[in-house]
Amino acid sequence: MTELRGIIFDCDGTLADTMPVHYEAWRDALSRYHLDLSEDRFYALGGWPTRAIIQLLAKETGRSLDVDEIADYKETAFQDLLDHVRPIEPVVSVVHEHRGKLPLAVATGATRPILVRILSHINLADAFEAQVCSEDVPRHKPHPDVFLEAARRIAVEPRYCRVYEDTDPGVEAARRAGMEFVDVRSFFTPRRIT
Repeated sequence: MTELRGIIFDCDGTLADTMPVHYEAWRDALSRYHLDLSEDRFYALGGWPTRAIIQLLAKETGRSLDVDEIADYKETAFQDLLDHVRPIEPVVSVVHEHRGKLPLAVATGATRPILVRILSHINLADAFEAQVCSEDVPRHKPHPDVFLEAARRIAVEPRYCRVYEDTDPGVEAARRAGMEFVDVRSFFTPRRIT
């Protein structure tokens, strides 16, 4: 990259150490429906919206599931555990370092209400010029849509953007968007439940 003009951050597992809490909420929600999602698979699906994961599980099991009911239960369970979420300090320090100097955006597979609560909880509610959520784009990671929309909203060409991400689908989405990326897993490992 010749010149950095904007930075785009994923949220879950990148700005906030939410992934273990999300997995606990998934286990709780899925156990009610006699469904299973291993922790390894959960991390492999990082960046996928909740409803998309439920639809995938329904297809794989050949079951008709009430996607909205399960998603609502899972998101409520996550919100009940939000006090256990902590900021990922090395990434949050990048936000503080560049805030007011470069346009910053969040691009996430989360829904807007969940994103707003997480950012508020880690004291970053007003740190970003743009927030792009799962409901804002038709295709999700590993497709580049969420990052391209974030770049559009901060008015920076994709080739001048850097993405901070923590999942294979997210890194692939950044690559497809033509953006430089930093894989947060190179310096941060979330705690495992099992």
